[in-house]
Amino acid sequence: MKVVAAPDKFRGTGTAREVAAAIGRAATAAGADCVEIPMADGGEGLLDVLGGPDRTTVVTGPLGAPVEAGWRLDRGTAVIEMARVAGLELAGGADGNHPLDATTAGVGELILSAVESGAQRIVIGMGGSATTDGGLGALDAMGSPARYRGVELLVACDVRTRFADAAEVFGPQKGATDAHVRMLTGRLERLVQVYGERFDVDVSTLDRAGAAGGLAGGLAAMGAELVDGIDLVAEELRLDEHVADADLVVTGEGWLDATSYEGKVVGGVGVYAAAAGVPLLVVVGGAEPEVADRDGVVSLSERFGMARAMAEPTALLEIVIGEALARG
Repeated sequence: MKVVAAPDKFRGTGTAREVAAAIGRAATAAGADCVEIPMADGGEGLLDVLGGPDRTTVVTGPLGAPVEAGWRLDRGTAVIEMARVAGLELAGGADGNHPLDATTAGVGELILSAVESGAQRIVIGMGGSATTDGGLGALDAMGSPARYRGVELLVACDVRTRFADAAEVFGPQKGATDAHVRMLTGRLERLVQVYGERFDVDVSTLDRAGAAGGLAGGLAAMGAELVDGIDLVAEELRLDEHVADADLVVTGEGWLDATSYEGKVVGGVGVYAAAAGVPLLVVVGGAEPEVADRDGVVSLSERFGMARAMAEPTALLEIVIGEALARG
């Protein structure tokens, strides 16, 4: 029997790699073969599942202080995770963030560094951002667009929000008050005009352009392609090939809700499993009531209690996987 382990991270309790390894241990103990494919959807964890950092560059952090940002360069392809440069955690969370001042300048500095280091293809992961600057800080730091001719820029998005909606949708979780949201929305609407005049691109019409507080839209104005992060990662890791002859696909994440099936890892992996006609098991830390009863969903917190689910998620994962394989 072949099992494919393709989970997202369990935020705060286990990385995607740790979760995949737990699934692998359970499968091996049950006598099955397991292919471990830790996944990400373009947010935090993207760099780790695509090989991990092998370089470090000091760049401008979200609130102006320098940060050491890990990134990857391999055979001409660079992988950058914006959360490691301009992430909300770096800004001290919602309480420590300054929503009007948070900048993506460091992301642009890192993209420029990647090009100067020889990158011809750059994957930039969105998600976990402190910023709502529409990517203006990044574009200013990147310099002349001529420098990027012949360089493929791929922006891995975990949401499909439009550019001018970014402040209203994501601003509050970044510490923005209602007044901040109105000001930030006005800034984004003005940037739609600026980017149209400067690059002849209407970012207001692009799905995903609101990712990372509009950074995705700013990069699109510079010629980047906006893609669903889950599909990009699946293609890079050849998920479809591994699923094609599998007997069971296991995925999961820390918290399951309706958005998990809209461009996130759980939904994306489910699409690949369904296309191949392979059963899907979704093991999660917890779940919203409206999705908890979906076929194939097992909630660790519901089964074992929230305290155990938070304290020992990988051990509980092994129990659930072992039981599922024993049932056949």
